[in-house]
Amino acid sequence: MTKLRRKTYMAAGYNTISLGTGRKEFNPKKERPGLEHYFKEAGQGVLSQIGGADNVDEGSVGNFMAARFNKQGHLAGFIPMIDEKLQWKPSSRSEGACASGALALVTGIKSVLAETADVVLCVGVEVQNTMKAIYGADVLAGAGWYGKRKKGHAYFFPGQFSDRAGAYYEKYGIERARKGMGRWFANAIENARLCPTAQEYHNAVEDLEGLYHSMKLNGNAFVDHLNVLDCSKVSDAASGIAVLSEEGLKRCGIPGSEAVEIISFGQAERNLTQDPPLLTEVTTIKTAAHRALESAGITLNQLGTMEIHDCFSIAAVLTMEALGFATPGTGADFIAAGNTARNGLIPTNTTGGLIGWGHPTGGTGVHQAVTIWEQLTGKAGDAQINISAEKPYGLSINMGGDDVTVVAIVYKRGE
Repeated sequence: MTKLRRKTYMAAGYNTISLGTGRKEFNPKKERPGLEHYFKEAGQGVLSQIGGADNVDEGSVGNFMAARFNKQGHLAGFIPMIDEKLQWKPSSRSEGACASGALALVTGIKSVLAETADVVLCVGVEVQNTMKAIYGADVLAGAGWYGKRKKGHAYFFPGQFSDRAGAYYEKYGIERARKGMGRWFANAIENARLCPTAQEYHNAVEDLEGLYHSMKLNGNAFVDHLNVLDCSKVSDAASGIAVLSEEGLKRCGIPGSEAVEIISFGQAERNLTQDPPLLTEVTTIKTAAHRALESAGITLNQLGTMEIHDCFSIAAVLTMEALGFATPGTGADFIAAGNTARNGLIPTNTTGGLIGWGHPTGGTGVHQAVTIWEQLTGKAGDAQINISAEKPYGLSINMGGDDVTVVAIVYKRGE
């Protein structure tokens, strides 16, 4: 991929609360906010930071399965609902399973690069707590090839990544793998406790790794090679951010230091109807991430923070290996050694990631961008880490399905 032909930025990020089990406000027996609430809160949260809706040229929505979770399609039509001044402005909706949020960002980036817009309002949203988990699992199975649904596990995607974990245990050893996966879970919750909007913000368990290892693997109750703490949660949330040109920053009165520059992005897709080439490798993540890093002209050693797609803890292990932070079979060791902790070699998922902050499927990619923007501009509050001059870049990786659609974006604080 070549260098971007025009400077492109993101700024004015906003997250709603990630609502679901774990939040004190969540009660499955009581009526909860719907799509309209999340659209409006996230969208208005961005507009309040960019001088209002008059400054917006286009809207971009990321969502996966509102048509089934909420019986609602045509989501681009919700953009004008955010503010009456958005009426008649063009908007579009992107869908790529759990990578829908990042695809919405890429849509905004491409509009800025094409010079058809200087300010794009991007919103990623999903409301999933509308049905029992077992029925929701069937909806989410649409992120895979539904032609194989009858052969898959009842909990389809936990089953898919359970197969990956089982293959990894067999090849590299279960004890090493589970040690790293347990540390990943603990770090996710520790980071989420520092972010008031995170789904696990209220988690008060003292011995997180002890809890993780006390939950034995039981295929009769769940899946063979993962427990429920290895999994991201069902979440209702929205995140919003603005994608802007240099002219857009000026129009909105945002100094460069309050924005992140998009240095590069990489996108890759594999054949949905085929099995992964290798269960112990996330090949599409490897392809997309290295395209983004190569286009940016940077090395792993220049990354100050990352947001990666830990829909399951084994995905985090495999991503560390795909990126090159660890060799095949040592990703779990890399995590267990503390390298991905907030004070480690490469602080990762600093507000909890999908396991800690939550996973509103179509909104996750936008949430990742908001977190990187917060960290690189010093706006992360209690979750803030140190971003050194030697490591000024951020990287987000948003994955759809079982390593099918992947978008990787490289960011740097603006000047």
